[in-house]
Amino acid sequence: MQEGNRVRKKILIADDEPDIIELLRIFLESEQFELIEAHDGQAAWELIERHQVDLAVIDIMMPRMDGFQLIQQIRKACKMPIIILSARNEDVDKIKGLGIGADDYMTKPFNPLECVARIKAQLRRYYEFNDSGAGDADAVTSIGGLTLDHRACLLYKRGQPVALSATEYKLLKMFTDEPGRIFTKKQIFERVWGDTYIADDNTIMVQISRLRDKIEDNPRSPVYLKNIRGLGYRFAKREELDEQTK
Repeated sequence: MQEGNRVRKKILIADDEPDIIELLRIFLESEQFELIEAHDGQAAWELIERHQVDLAVIDIMMPRMDGFQLIQQIRKACKMPIIILSARNEDVDKIKGLGIGADDYMTKPFNPLECVARIKAQLRRYYEFNDSGAGDADAVTSIGGLTLDHRACLLYKRGQPVALSATEYKLLKMFTDEPGRIFTKKQIFERVWGDTYIADDNTIMVQISRLRDKIEDNPRSPVYLKNIRGLGYRFAKREELDEQTK
């Protein structure tokens, strides 16, 4: 959404207490933020996969996936600011939360005005203070009609948004960071899944097939992401893509 020419920042609140969400909604919407909500960690992750979220406020004690697990999942794919808002006030919880990737930690009960101030501070620090020529260049990767927004973990194909799963995002980022390079299955698995590649299975093939469905005009005749028989997979170089669009 936009107000005038200014894009409204989208804030995710993940908390299993509806009263907390409604309280924050009042204060955040009065500051012209757009709010999306989730009442458990799994629902929050699904929203992050579908939406361009600018900042997340996350409770720790949630069903299905707790806040610590959610933060670890987010940090595998995104760099957006994260604020923990929790009734757990032990130092060990604060140290753990900040150690796994949260940017700030607030305890309940809390002052909603202070929470909004901290949200604004994190957004300034991430989206304004870090903005420079190099920062903007690093924030997106554009190649052959595809634009990958690394801050929002979102793909645009010829200007149209395309939702990616966390795995699809990591795959595409790996390939577009080094177009023209051939990646073996072992290299792909260890980079994207972060685990030791032991056996040849269908995991990589299935994920690449899903990614092709989203980036290729004709997945059966791929232009961007090609299989190099006996070696692995390769993403086309910029000049190759430019040549095909002439």
